[in-house]
Amino acid sequence: MTDPSPSAPPAPWTRPDLEAALAPYACRPSATRGRLVAEPESASRTVYQRDRDRIIHCTGFRRLKYKTQVFVYHEGDHYRTRLSHSLEVAQIARSIARALALDEDLAEALALAHDLGHPPFGHAGEDALDAEMAAYDGFDHNAQTLRLVTELEHRYAAFTGLNLTWETLEGLAKHNGPVVSAPIDPAAPPLSLPFALRCFVPRWDLALHSYAGAEAQVAALSDDIAYNNHDIDDGLRAGLFALDALAEVPLVGETCREVREACGAVPQTVFVHELVRRLIRRMVEDVLTESRARLSAMAAHTAADLRGAGRPAIAFSDAMAAQDRELKSFLRARMYNHYLVNRATSKGRRVVRDLFGLYTNEPNVLPGEWAAKCDRAKGPATARAVADFIAGMTDRYAVREHQKLFDTSDMPL
Repeated sequence: MTDPSPSAPPAPWTRPDLEAALAPYACRPSATRGRLVAEPESASRTVYQRDRDRIIHCTGFRRLKYKTQVFVYHEGDHYRTRLSHSLEVAQIARSIARALALDEDLAEALALAHDLGHPPFGHAGEDALDAEMAAYDGFDHNAQTLRLVTELEHRYAAFTGLNLTWETLEGLAKHNGPVVSAPIDPAAPPLSLPFALRCFVPRWDLALHSYAGAEAQVAALSDDIAYNNHDIDDGLRAGLFALDALAEVPLVGETCREVREACGAVPQTVFVHELVRRLIRRMVEDVLTESRARLSAMAAHTAADLRGAGRPAIAFSDAMAAQDRELKSFLRARMYNHYLVNRATSKGRRVVRDLFGLYTNEPNVLPGEWAAKCDRAKGPATARAVADFIAGMTDRYAVREHQKLFDTSDMPL
């Protein structure tokens, strides 16, 4: 299906009372740049509320329930998955957006969608898929999120993808900052762009040289806050490191002392919950203090002013950023590189490599709709179709596919 060029959107439904409460630099629903395919807007929801709802109802969002955050899905019912993580990121993003008078619905939509492009088995699965796709423009989970919401989801008769607003797509494409250093010609994007971005830019320029709106910056920092703190919870629950060792990290040690003084002797489960919630609060309060100072200094009058400011408006203070790096360093050494985690992720990488090799060499074993996307030469089109198929898998589906295709024990002798 070929999408028409972007056109002037129909007037979106607005809530003047809500927009009156927004800061001048917030992304305003009434000022959206619209959708790639013009369509009638809702009579009861703003454009960003509608984006959020489309994300929640899409297939990719449901699959996050069985995609790894750190632990493979079946290792315990209480560990985070991509779905629970995304919900936690959305809660933090809404809180920060509300406090800064930004559009909560846009921040929430971006938080809920930010991990849609992750393949099974977390970053290990992504690394394996990227290595297999090295000769075919590689694989990047952030870019894959954009590909999923603009191309791979098939739910609507009038267009491919979810037809999200420009502001939501912009936030997904560059929530970590500018992707290129200068404006690009949409007709000839640089080859260094991730595949999904290079395909989409000729259709609609997302201004990849600038920062995203404040709401996207909020979602990105909320992701950082959520996964650091909830990995503390999961790592302690799994016994990958001890609370005493964690307390050696300055930020955590300070908060541990605060919990002991406030709560006294409590069970460790309660202590850890108190620790995590107080760490989240400290980091959120730091973001609010630093961001308010930056926003005041920027004196931005519109969302466009923030995009062109040349630096993030939403950020940690220098002191908190340093403490955040120390915490990440601890988690990398004690959790992400723990031998038990490495064993599980090693299996995940092998599953991805095995499936990729089989599918690309024998695309006729793919489901019909995916086999139809492959070319006879087993070239780039086949590789990309296989990567898209694998990226959409949950952990358990990938394991089951691997068992079905490689386990011959059930064959008649």
